[in-house]
Amino acid sequence: MSQQAIDSLKDAVVNMKFNDSPELAEKCKSSGLSAVDILNKALLPALDVVGKLFKDGDYFLPDVLMSVKAYEGAYKLIDDELKAGSYKARGKILMGTVEGDIHEIGKNILLALCQGNGFEVEDLGINVSPATFLEKAKEIEPDIIGMSALLTTTMPVMQKVIELFAENGLRDEYKFIVGGSPVNQKFADQIGADGYGEDAQSGIELIKRITE
Repeated sequence: MSQQAIDSLKDAVVNMKFNDSPELAEKCKSSGLSAVDILNKALLPALDVVGKLFKDGDYFLPDVLMSVKAYEGAYKLIDDELKAGSYKARGKILMGTVEGDIHEIGKNILLALCQGNGFEVEDLGINVSPATFLEKAKEIEPDIIGMSALLTTTMPVMQKVIELFAENGLRDEYKFIVGGSPVNQKFADQIGADGYGEDAQSGIELIKRITE
C-alpha cells in the first residue's frame, strides 16, 4: 500500500496533477510513511524527473510551474513534521532577484527544486538590494547566496552585492551563484561569482556540487 501511495504521489507531481497531490500526500501519511520518506521517495524523485524533462525540452515553463504547484501542495502537508523531527537539511540557501528586477519564475522553480532536494531556503523575493542580501546573510548565515536577474540592466547589481560583502570582510564566508536568461558563465567569472546555472535544473546540480 505504501509503495502504491508513493508512486501515485510521484506521478501526480510529474504529471502536474496539483489538485490531487495534497490528498495523495495524506494517503502516504495514512499508510504509515514518515515525512522524510514522502520527501525522499516521492517528492524528490518527482522533481528530479521534472527537471530532466525540462532540460531535455520535453517540458516547457508552464509545465514545470504546474508540477511545482503540485509539489508545493504536497510539501505543505509534511513541512511541520520535517521541521519537528530529526530531519537535517543538506544546507541553507539564501536567494533573491536583484534590485531593479521583478522577475522570479526561474528563481521560484529553483527554490522548489532546492526544497525538494532537502535544502532549507530563505527567499528574499524580488527587487532585493545589496544591503538586504548582506543584512539577511548576517542573520541566517547561509551556505550559498543565489542571485537572479532577467534584465541586462540589473545584472551589474550582482557584482555590487559581491563587492559589498568584500567591503565588509565577508566575501569568503559564502558561495555566490548567479542565474537568469541574460547571465552566462563569462559574466559570472567577471564578477567573481562561485558558480552559474543556465536553468533551474543546472542550478540545483550546481548547489549539490558546492555543498557535497
